[in-house]
Amino acid sequence: MLGRKKNRQNVANTIVGTETRVNGDLHFAGGLHIDGMVHGNVSADPDSESSVSLAEAATIDGGVTVPYVLLDGIVKGDVFANKRVILGSTARVIGNVYYNLIEMAIGAEINGKLVHQPEGKVPLVAQTSRLDETVAMPGKA
Repeated sequence: MLGRKKNRQNVANTIVGTETRVNGDLHFAGGLHIDGMVHGNVSADPDSESSVSLAEAATIDGGVTVPYVLLDGIVKGDVFANKRVILGSTARVIGNVYYNLIEMAIGAEINGKLVHQPEGKVPLVAQTSRLDETVAMPGKA
């Protein structure tokens, strides 16, 4: 693409194959591509350029906390991406998506909340909850 620098986060250093099932949390650095199943949380250092890509037939049964997230499969848990989330047309998220930048293809599904968290700023959700606490009437639930 013209004018764009090459994305280094597209390189997969670690691959979970089609017939592979990981039971437990998976913490990685660099790029991770998943074709199989992960039953546990997937995470990378939030200050890194790490990325995870999830193939169409793949599943993560747990949370995802990675700066760059590219989904075509199913995630059953919350997704936290402090850089960018890309949801392909076959992506399914059963949980909330916390993002800085997001791209969604027609057909992608999110069964939860979309929460924008701009880099370096207090999320609007946190600001709103603080406001709710200060306005709440004493003695009411």
